[in-house]
Amino acid sequence: MIHRRRLIVAPPALAAGALAAPFAQRASAQSVTLKFGQSASLTGGQARYGADVRDGVLAAFESANRADAVKGARFELVALDDGGEKDKCKANVKGFFDSGALAIVGLTSGAAAEACVALTEEARIPVIGTASGNMGVRDPKLTSAFHVRAGYDEEYRRMVRYVKEFGMTRVGYVRLKDTSPANEKAMTAALDSLGLKITQEVSLDRNAKNYDKAASQLLDANLQCVLFTTNAAPIVSIVELMAGQHYSGFYFSSSFAGQSLIDAMAQRGISIIMSQVMPRPNAIALPVVKAFQQDLAAVRKDAKPGYTNLEGYVAGRVAVEATRVAARGGAVTRARLRESLGGLSVDLGGYPVQFASTSYTGSRLVDVVAIDRSGRLIG
Repeated sequence: MIHRRRLIVAPPALAAGALAAPFAQRASAQSVTLKFGQSASLTGGQARYGADVRDGVLAAFESANRADAVKGARFELVALDDGGEKDKCKANVKGFFDSGALAIVGLTSGAAAEACVALTEEARIPVIGTASGNMGVRDPKLTSAFHVRAGYDEEYRRMVRYVKEFGMTRVGYVRLKDTSPANEKAMTAALDSLGLKITQEVSLDRNAKNYDKAASQLLDANLQCVLFTTNAAPIVSIVELMAGQHYSGFYFSSSFAGQSLIDAMAQRGISIIMSQVMPRPNAIALPVVKAFQQDLAAVRKDAKPGYTNLEGYVAGRVAVEATRVAARGGAVTRARLRESLGGLSVDLGGYPVQFASTSYTGSRLVDVVAIDRSGRLIG
């Protein structure tokens, strides 16, 4: 359970049109509050994903508060629900501008984050660690988005390399309707580079209740593999339907599906191959993973460490480190935080993050893992 003494509830005015989630306790009158806003999918098809990212950010912030990482100041996270909907995300983000948040951290929907780009660029507010590889928020011309993980272009190249090595040529691609065309271009470019083409493409509504038609389209195409870039719920439904029809090909998923896909496949005894952009959450030999597990347990004892809350934790840690740098010049402002992020180079303990004027993608790590029928990482 999260320690209640460290949490308060966002006031109704701030949470208008969204479900308020817990955020860290306000500092005393003698200290400074460093407020960060998060718009997350806390309901709908990505509810588990959004909550995991939120918990990871909160774990990083509470650890910084215990250590007095920025002397005399406390980190505060205000997390509001957007249900993965663009308009709700935009309303939440606009509210953070007006309420004086230093930055936005850990957005959980790439499509919603993309819808906010014009707002965040105009306000010149830093957007740290969007928990998505969405290529629509990775245009090199953007000056406000700081990514702590690799994008889908990197993931697709690694994923497609495996498809080629296994000698598969009939390839299905499943994506969400509301995501950037840049994602499809990145997948096509990855396939083209190895002489492959999409045999059957299917686009989905992320919150649909039924995916029978999508599964039928994929089965009718006689595919050797299916590449998914969606949240977990559609993948689970489609894979169950295809497995029920004795489909014998391979399933590949991007990191977007999160830890909940791994857990769901283990429950159903179905194996899947996933690209991941974080260290393995059980690799406690890495200092960053060991610290993550300890800090997560400190705020939510019942939480299971996984890839998704680790991604939130990394985003939170980067926000803390950038704030520490900004604080050396005096009071922390959005402008100072942007400046410190732009030149930040930090090793979190086996996971380096480095930004430069030519790239605001701080990590390009991509790991491809095979998950067996028991949910174990075997490759």
